[in-house]
Amino acid sequence: MTDILHAAVAGVTGDELASMPMPTSVRAAYVRRQDAEMFAGLDSADKDPRRSLVVGEVELPEIAPDEVYLAVMASSINFNTVWTSIFEPLSTFGFLDRLGKEGVWGKRHALDHHIVGSDASGIVLKCGSAVRNWKPGDKVTVHCNYVDDQDPSAHDDSMLAANQRIWGFETNFGGLADVAIVKANQLMPKPTHLSWEEAAVNALCNSTSYRMIVSPNGAHMTQGDKVLIWGASGGIGSYAAQYVLNGGGTPIAVVSSPEKVALMHDLGVEHVIDRKAAGYQFWKDEHTQDESEWRRLGKDIRALVGDDPDIVFEHPGRSTMGASVFVTKRAGTIVTCAATSGYMIEYDNRHLWMKLKRIIGSHFANYREAWQANQLICEGKIVPPLSSVETLENVGEAAYQVHKNLHEGKIGVLCLAEAEGQGIDDPEFRAQVGEDRLTVFRRHGA
Repeated sequence: MTDILHAAVAGVTGDELASMPMPTSVRAAYVRRQDAEMFAGLDSADKDPRRSLVVGEVELPEIAPDEVYLAVMASSINFNTVWTSIFEPLSTFGFLDRLGKEGVWGKRHALDHHIVGSDASGIVLKCGSAVRNWKPGDKVTVHCNYVDDQDPSAHDDSMLAANQRIWGFETNFGGLADVAIVKANQLMPKPTHLSWEEAAVNALCNSTSYRMIVSPNGAHMTQGDKVLIWGASGGIGSYAAQYVLNGGGTPIAVVSSPEKVALMHDLGVEHVIDRKAAGYQFWKDEHTQDESEWRRLGKDIRALVGDDPDIVFEHPGRSTMGASVFVTKRAGTIVTCAATSGYMIEYDNRHLWMKLKRIIGSHFANYREAWQANQLICEGKIVPPLSSVETLENVGEAAYQVHKNLHEGKIGVLCLAEAEGQGIDDPEFRAQVGEDRLTVFRRHGA
C-alpha cells in the first residue's frame, strides 16, 4: 500500500489524508475485455468465476467533481458480480462502452478491464470540488445507485432515471478494490457498532428489500400483512424477513433445509416452509406447470397462518412465479426484483386479473430509500446476514460460492482491512444490539 492507504488504515485525521498524494495504481478485482468469449458455448452452470476474475494492479483515474476516492476496507459478493464474471446474460463491457459516450467523465469507464463490486465500507480519502456533505476521514458505506442528477428523469424517484445504473456492475471502479471511485450521493454513514465486513454487506440487498417491502414504491406493507418470502435465508430474503417482523407483519419463510429452518427460527421467524421436505414440483416438465402443486403450497401456507399471503416477495422467477401469482390473496401484491431461476416466466393470468392482484417490478432503491434502510442498520433494528468472509485475493472463490448457491446470507470480502472484526467504534451499542443477533448467520454456519 502507499502512504495514504497506510494512513487511512492507521486512522490519521482528515486534514492529513487530504494533504497526501494518491497512488497511481491500486489492487483490484476485475475482468478483462479479452476474456469476454472465454465461456462461449458453455451452460451457465459450467462457467467458473475463478477463471475470469483477476486480482492485480490497475491504474487509478482522476475523480470527477462530484466523486470521492474511497479506501475500501471491505466489500461483498452480489449476484451481479457473478453475472459480470461469467459474462452473462451480457458482457458488462457493453454497459461501460455506453457510459463512455456520456462525456469526458463517462469516458474513463470504457476500459479493457472492469473493476467489479457493488458494495463497500471504507474511509473517504479525497473529495472532488463539488462534494459538500462529506470530507476525508469520514467512515462510510456505499449504495450502488449511480445516477446523473442533471437528467430530469432522475428526479422524483431516481430509480426511474433514463440513465440509472448500478455502480460496479454497469459502471467501472467498483468496490472490490483497495480504492474505489464513488459519487458523493452514494455515500451513507457507516454503522458504528459493526465491523468493516459487517457494514460492507448490507447496502445493495438491504436497500433492495426495503424498497420491495416497506417503500410506497414497492408493496408498502402494513401491520398485520402476511408475507411469503422465497429464499428467506439468502441475501435479500433475510432482510425481507426482518422488515416484515419489524413492521408488524407475519413472514412465511421458504427455505431448503432443516438447518435453514433453524436459522429462520433463530432470526425470529415462526412460520417456515422447507420446500425440499415438502417436495413441491411446480413444473411437470419444461413446458407445463402443475396447478395442483400451487394449491398444495397455498394449503400449507393457510395451515401455518390461517390465510393467503397479502404479499409475495418474489425473486426466483421462472421456477416459482406461477405459484406466487396463484397463492397471493385476492387484491394482493407480488413484488419481484430478480429471476435467479430464469427470466422467461409463466403464470395463469386469470388468477391475476380476475382476483385483482398486481405484480410490481422493483430494482434496487433510490437514495432516500437506501439512506432509510441504512439508518435502520445503524439503529440495530436490522442486522447483517454475514455468513462468511474471504480476502480480496480469494474473490474468485467467493463469487464461485455465490454462483453455485453454496452459501446463505452474504459473503464479505476484506480489502484493506487486515483481519475480521476491525472497525467497531461503539462496542457498548453493539452489546445492546446483541452479539447473538449480529452473528446469527455465522453461528449457524450458513
